[in-house]
Amino acid sequence: MADVPLNQLSAVEVTRGVADGRFSCEDVTRACLARVETREDRVGAWIHIDPDQAIAQARAQDRAGRTGLLLGATVGVKDIIDTFDMPTGMGSPIYDGNRPLADASCVGLSRAAGAVILGKTVSCEFAGRTPGRTSNPHDATRTPGGSSSGSGAAVADFMAHLAFGTQTAGSVLRPSAYCGIVGYKPTFNSFNRAGIKFAAESLDTIGLHARTVGDIDLFAAALTGRDTLEARPVESAPTIGLCRTPMWDKAEAESRAALEDAAARLEKAGCSVRDFILPNSFSGLEAARNTLNDVERWRVMAYEWAHARDAISPALRDIVRRGGEVPHSDYLAALVLAEDCRAQMAGLLDGYDFILSPSANGEAPVGLDWTGDPAFQGLWTTLHAPSITLPTHKGPNGMPVGIQLIGRRYEDTRLLADADWVLNRLGAWR
Repeated sequence: MADVPLNQLSAVEVTRGVADGRFSCEDVTRACLARVETREDRVGAWIHIDPDQAIAQARAQDRAGRTGLLLGATVGVKDIIDTFDMPTGMGSPIYDGNRPLADASCVGLSRAAGAVILGKTVSCEFAGRTPGRTSNPHDATRTPGGSSSGSGAAVADFMAHLAFGTQTAGSVLRPSAYCGIVGYKPTFNSFNRAGIKFAAESLDTIGLHARTVGDIDLFAAALTGRDTLEARPVESAPTIGLCRTPMWDKAEAESRAALEDAAARLEKAGCSVRDFILPNSFSGLEAARNTLNDVERWRVMAYEWAHARDAISPALRDIVRRGGEVPHSDYLAALVLAEDCRAQMAGLLDGYDFILSPSANGEAPVGLDWTGDPAFQGLWTTLHAPSITLPTHKGPNGMPVGIQLIGRRYEDTRLLADADWVLNRLGAWR
């Protein structure tokens, strides 16, 4: 560990090193800021970062003594999540200079756990489709994914140890998969959502970006008060449901190959792998998610629509307009279908420890004007299930390709333990 730059350590290693007195919070923060200075012009992960402010936070943590699960770890915050000491711009000119009076709950809990809030990361406009300036840290011609673009890129490029994202369809898992890191969307509403700008309140979930499953576990423990996984080893090889999903025809060759290779290697490692087929009724979930998204965006954007419509991107204007035209009966039908499918999942998962499915269509697409298809993540988001993407494979262009693990609602700790077991056997893409 002594030869590894502090910004490249895991959050777990950072917290132990600071607690043991081997280095300080300020040392760690300066290492991350040095990386930002070197790489930010190339990656464009940050919409707001103030080195003096970050160092002042680190010094305050050092003066306060060595306590907290996240002691010394640096955190990037998606720019739809409120921070009392930094602007929250929502990825929109409408909110230029917006200064919230208080931290979002997740930010406040992170500070209390000893983290240094390094800055605000680039978000697509209102966590939607219109991207900011961030590029993929592994190939500047390719998207980092969205809408948590800057968070995924900052963690992947060793600028921050951890970062917050939000997911309405695939906005945590897709950037993590495209950037080659671990992305975690917990069971719906696991992390308190006070202080975020909603996109669709029945779907929006705060999620986490990190480079290891252990760091995800540590971060989640700090936000919930639960114990970490250190005393919860997986005692036997899991039973896996291999789910190609109704969108299998959308998967590129590299994503298909990653899924099949992972299944075969895990079977050799002792897992029981069986095909997991979703009922035909689940095929309507993508359309239902789109209905929920459109209607709830129309509702949450009422002020902006009335007072700053011209400053909303054309793509988002179309969604808001469409949402306002959806009959209420169609919205209720989408809610009912989603709830019916969630209720069915408990029975469908009997006999399985988790589902294995594609994380995304394939490698990050070329171009920065589109953040990729959210279908492979959106299905599980609509089901409110916990899911995690692991950076296990490499595509034909040398870019990361992830696999996705999905667990039972409220059994997040088991899913994280299984994910750690899987990643230890498959290895990371690089």
